[in-house]
Amino acid sequence: MRYRLFTTGSLALGVILLIDVLRVWLPGIITIFGQAASTPAELMGAFALVWFLLALAAPALVRRVGARPVAVTAAVLLGAARLALTATPGGRPQLWLATAGLLAGLVWLVGTAAGTDRPVPGLALGLAVNAAVHALLDTNDLVWRGDWVAWLLSAVAVTLFLLSTALPGTAALPDGPAGPGGVRAWLLAGPALLLAGMVALSPALARTGTSYLVAGDGVASTPLFGLAPVPVAVAGFLLTALTAPPRRLGRLLGPVALLAGAVLFALDRGDLLVPAVLLAAVGLGACLARTDDADRPATAADAEDAGRAEGADADRSATADNTGDAQGGVRAAGRRGYAVAAGMLVFALGSVGYYSAYDLGYPNGAVPVVVAVLVAAVALTTRTAARPAPGPLPPLRTTAGVTALALLAPLLADGLPVASNRDGPPERLTVVAYNVRMGFGLDGRFDLAGLTDVVRRQGPDVVLLSEVDRGWLLNGGHDTLDLLADRLGMPYVFGPAADPVWGDAVLSRWPVTDPRTLPLPAVGAPTGAQALAVTLDLGDGVRTAVVSTHLQPPPDRGPVVQARAVADFATGYAAGRPLVVAGDLNTEPGDEAFAQFTDAGLVDALAAARPLATSPADDPREQIDHVFVSPGLTPGDVVAPRGTASDHLPVAVTLTLAPR
Repeated sequence: MRYRLFTTGSLALGVILLIDVLRVWLPGIITIFGQAASTPAELMGAFALVWFLLALAAPALVRRVGARPVAVTAAVLLGAARLALTATPGGRPQLWLATAGLLAGLVWLVGTAAGTDRPVPGLALGLAVNAAVHALLDTNDLVWRGDWVAWLLSAVAVTLFLLSTALPGTAALPDGPAGPGGVRAWLLAGPALLLAGMVALSPALARTGTSYLVAGDGVASTPLFGLAPVPVAVAGFLLTALTAPPRRLGRLLGPVALLAGAVLFALDRGDLLVPAVLLAAVGLGACLARTDDADRPATAADAEDAGRAEGADADRSATADNTGDAQGGVRAAGRRGYAVAAGMLVFALGSVGYYSAYDLGYPNGAVPVVVAVLVAAVALTTRTAARPAPGPLPPLRTTAGVTALALLAPLLADGLPVASNRDGPPERLTVVAYNVRMGFGLDGRFDLAGLTDVVRRQGPDVVLLSEVDRGWLLNGGHDTLDLLADRLGMPYVFGPAADPVWGDAVLSRWPVTDPRTLPLPAVGAPTGAQALAVTLDLGDGVRTAVVSTHLQPPPDRGPVVQARAVADFATGYAAGRPLVVAGDLNTEPGDEAFAQFTDAGLVDALAAARPLATSPADDPREQIDHVFVSPGLTPGDVVAPRGTASDHLPVAVTLTLAPR
């Protein structure tokens, strides 16, 4: 039992480190290897898949060299890559370090699978602890922080992982070679990782879902205890994963819950995200539990009976048994190795297939449902032992401990930022519009500090953000909006565009009322677009309308249709009140789309400072980020401060309100 516990702990720690590496590597596909829309999605997808295909050769390496040398060597490389990522300045070194860490992690999984026939406790513990810690860190990973606390915790995790991997016996069960089972459990490692990161155990998705429940009406606003669903999801997942699954009709409950959660997620409705998380977490854990201890004799006596050759004399039977056991062990190890490599390929295909749809334009809602169907099918067709052997982890105590860790996240979360109009209507409003590229700078690092600093220096009253990501696994699963709002001390309202966790936002120091969102016509553009309108309550009956948008033009065309829709929506919403329309409009002054706003009676608030190029941030050549205002607002102090915390520069302008 001691060795089995070490094996479980080593597997859990390795899963945690591998997820850390994936949270760096996945965004690097877009921000470093490719440059979003400027690099073909097919090329980025091919780059992503090739490393998972290479891992299919790892079982042959294990057969030639041995499971233990392969697993230990790969573990050292994974740990080294994880630590190095905390120090790397970004760019190509970061991408290749993350790629090396990913490949090492895949090979380590194959080597570990060769000697482990009961991976479910370790996999489940790793997924649950990672989710709890990610929530506790407010969805901002240690690898991006770079302070001494991040270094210390990362070093401790890597050290414990390497020690547990190097201990004798951790690559096999205490009674000898690993048994014949575990193939189905290892096959589900990749699909479980995908569904956990995308839905079931995503703290960012849970908080985003809570923000919709708080606000309603198709928009989302700052929740007080946004991470509250996370401990519930972690507890449900661990408890169902570590306890014996029900029999007869009860065995359908887990697969049905998982499928229901995946379908709710695929419906792309913000108010359904929280039930999607909870159902998927419970269902995923239950499906994993059905593959634990499968196809194994239930007791030592059963194993002895099963291994005895019938009808042979004792000596020849023992020899045959030993030879058969050795050959069977090698075959079982190979099957487990290929199973985990294939399962991780499912992870890659699911990730690439789901998120590349936002560049290529095909429907992607079926991806999580298909992966959930695969997991459910494997679980339902698995024959579990009649008397399941006890696992290495006590279910109740383990669940209580990890849930307590997750429970700290909502309890320690910052309070709500407070908007105030105590001083009455201001004479001026400073507006900042910024395309934040999901929080990633030109160097490919998640740069909250850089984004916050450049915005804070402008002293804004209202901030309009484009390309806001609130939980995409592809971008590391961060809630970029909530993280920025906390640092700026400004409440937010969020308008979904591509899906419920990607879109535009308004942050305001003044109270916000009457939020509305308008989906914009796609006109051939694959990524969704919207316009988010809010009203700033400046006190004493003074109100100003603000509209945040990000136009997405179709290939080789301007966003004329979308621009006209935004102009009509904004002027109608303002109904004669002062109006501000701003964002990444993907159009230049003088273009037909630009003229849609001026023809609607709006004024180019940045005109006095033009030319004012804002993209790309390191060599600005295009004027595509704009602020338009109604004639009653007088613009001044226009600036596009330099910085590389995004691929765009922000634009800032101070607006003088007309005297009452």
